[in-house]
Amino acid sequence: MSATTNVSIRMDVDLKKHAEELFADLGLNMTVAMTMFLRQAVRRQGIPFEISRVSSDDVIVTMQNAKSEAAVEPRREIKFGFLKDKVPPLSDSFFDPLPEEELQAWGL
Repeated sequence: MSATTNVSIRMDVDLKKHAEELFADLGLNMTVAMTMFLRQAVRRQGIPFEISRVSSDDVIVTMQNAKSEAAVEPRREIKFGFLKDKVPPLSDSFFDPLPEEELQAWGL
């Protein structure tokens, strides 16, 4: 097993609360979710999602819409309009590389 380390970050209290609720619903905790993010960033050699100039109001509305959709039909998938279809799917095993045809399909 490799050595581990602690990381401290500062974030908005409400953001942390909402993130922890989301991760708990997905069966994750903050440590696992952040590790997943960092592994994907290292794998892709960049941020593992599109970063674009979107107003915070658009993000809030999109998040509220996703939350209300989830309330109507419970599911473990949240679709953010500006990210949907822009992030390739994870392989069956998170740590295995994606098959070559999936990489090509997503232009990677």
